[in-house]
Amino acid sequence: MGLSLIFIITTVGCDNMRDGNRYKPYESSSFFKDGRASRPLVNGTVARGFLRDDEAYFTGRMKDQLIRKNPLKITDELILRGHNRYNIHCIVCHGPTGSGNGLVVERGFNQPPSFYDRRLRQAEAGHFYDVITNGRGVMASYANQLSPEDRWAVVAYIQHLQSLKPDPEAASATQDQIKDSKESNESAN
Repeated sequence: MGLSLIFIITTVGCDNMRDGNRYKPYESSSFFKDGRASRPLVNGTVARGFLRDDEAYFTGRMKDQLIRKNPLKITDELILRGHNRYNIHCIVCHGPTGSGNGLVVERGFNQPPSFYDRRLRQAEAGHFYDVITNGRGVMASYANQLSPEDRWAVVAYIQHLQSLKPDPEAASATQDQIKDSKESNESAN
């Protein structure tokens, strides 16, 4: 008897809540002075999961200076994740090796810079993160497609690619040095 009474009271209460008075989103109300039923957020309110308290991690900068190193620990898993994200989002423009010879270039679009250019070899990790986040030139922002962690993973992969390919200018200097030494050896003989 007691359980059935509790059940009846509970279900009747639920019906009243379901069918009771309520406001629809953005409906007007005479209860509040501003005439709105929906209340504005309290100043300083941050949605759960959106607190961006680590400036370097979320912007690639620290006090308006690009950060030099990736804030994540560089592991094989991070580089593989970056490789995966790069192949999904970046390869069509930057090509499989980062030389800037992707499929869009073959179809007449502007060629992006090679990751092996001297300027980009010397670029801070924060530079790549900033470009992925905010875009630059004809490159659009990828902030909506890539989470901050995935952006840093792509940065780790780009820097990994750069480490695999020798500096073309250094290689040509070495070739010039070899050529000069061969010429001096031939003239000595």
